[in-house]
Amino acid sequence: MMPEQPSSLRMPSFFHGTRSTVHQKARKEGARCGEQYLKDGSFPPPRQMLEVPPGEVVLVHEVTDFQHERPAWRLYMVSDVMGGLYEALDWQNVFPVRDAYEAFCRESAWGALYFVVSPTGPVSAQRTALRLQAMLRFWDPLQSARYLFKTLDAVLTLEELIKASCDWAMDAWCPASDASTHMRVEMAANRMARATREDSIEAILRQMPRALTFARGLKHRDVVADPAFQRQRLTTLDPVSFEHVSGASTADLLEKLYEWDKQLQTQ
Repeated sequence: MMPEQPSSLRMPSFFHGTRSTVHQKARKEGARCGEQYLKDGSFPPPRQMLEVPPGEVVLVHEVTDFQHERPAWRLYMVSDVMGGLYEALDWQNVFPVRDAYEAFCRESAWGALYFVVSPTGPVSAQRTALRLQAMLRFWDPLQSARYLFKTLDAVLTLEELIKASCDWAMDAWCPASDASTHMRVEMAANRMARATREDSIEAILRQMPRALTFARGLKHRDVVADPAFQRQRLTTLDPVSFEHVSGASTADLLEKLYEWDKQLQTQ
């Protein structure tokens, strides 16, 4: 049986303060994590957890952090913890350490939300499913806070934050649904978790028109925009390359469009 969850979001104390203070505390926490990881391959729990008062704002993206001297909850600075961790390990075996730290963080509400809103590394279908499912487990306490994402002064509810950050996942994996955001994310995550390669291709093809709206300077736009061309290229990708785009993340698909366009220029 899972332990009963608190009704409010709780976060490590090192994420609260001025920007410079949080930066210092986060890097120190990363060094502490690195020290334990070198000993036994695990990570220590935060020394102090604090309750985020209901309705208080959490900064989840650096672009909205323009008042550096104002004490605030700065969740986006998980990246500083990871930087301190990598530095403590002398930047050795970064990718396995990144994966292990993410798995550790997904067991907490704050960590699960960070890796959904600010995904790092290839956003494969399997990885995205794990992130979304972890976040959904903490839906109730996460609802107690409010969030600043990419738009100044636009304070968001959890549902609004997930719509703003994960609309690509819902559109690709749970299209044309009038269900609630929670239900759409849950259905999308479940479909990603059991997706075959063909399932991923269909999700990618649904998302390609969206990715194309962000593409600039393509020399062969008509070719790379053709679904038949896209399907042919996707079916020839090796397993590792396909996994990289299998989640149908807009950013990953945009990268692939530019790659195909460049290949056409050399043919």
